[in-house]
Amino acid sequence: MAEQRTITLAVTGAGGTRMARHVLSALERDDRVVHVDLLLSPNGRQLVAHEFGSAEDADPVATLLGKPAAKVTAWNSDAWEGPHTSGSYPSWGMIVVPCSLGTVGRITQGQSSALIERAADICLKERRPLVLCVRETPLNLIHLRSMTQVTEAGGTVYPMIPTYYNLPETVEQMLEEFTERLLDFVGLDQSDYYAWRAGGSRASVERAATRTARGAGT
Repeated sequence: MAEQRTITLAVTGAGGTRMARHVLSALERDDRVVHVDLLLSPNGRQLVAHEFGSAEDADPVATLLGKPAAKVTAWNSDAWEGPHTSGSYPSWGMIVVPCSLGTVGRITQGQSSALIERAADICLKERRPLVLCVRETPLNLIHLRSMTQVTEAGGTVYPMIPTYYNLPETVEQMLEEFTERLLDFVGLDQSDYYAWRAGGSRASVERAATRTARGAGT
């Protein structure tokens, strides 16, 4: 039987919440994921409302997925009774996407004054995976040092950088490719992303065929 996971997914105040939609949708569809705890910072909630044209008090699950989802629970940033604030909660770990550099700095300093930082602190102290999909450019020295420190503490900095050699033609393809790679990285094996391996993935085979067809037409 495949591993059954409970995963925490956090959305912070960095632009790019469409990526959070793709990641949450993929987790919701994956039978290996039995439950997702969705955490939104106040700024993250505001950005979801802005980027999706919804009200700030709207159900974030329905906003991101376009429907309710039984296996996804949304938590307010001040909900300290949440199970993910305790190391005894059997969670696989946590993905933050998008992750602001302010969030990284607070995690690095061990500041647990908000739900997301507390959940991240739990992951580090319990030696569970913590994946921070930062979205910022350019980076100043404080950002770089914070990312170094959180990496030394056991976290992983996984920037929201798209790939190009898979020849994406739309923004949606970039978001989908990043999502596939992210989930594959955290151990939820994927088959649709562009990969350099023997025989190639389905995506890489299809893209190679597309390039060949285009070349034949020129």
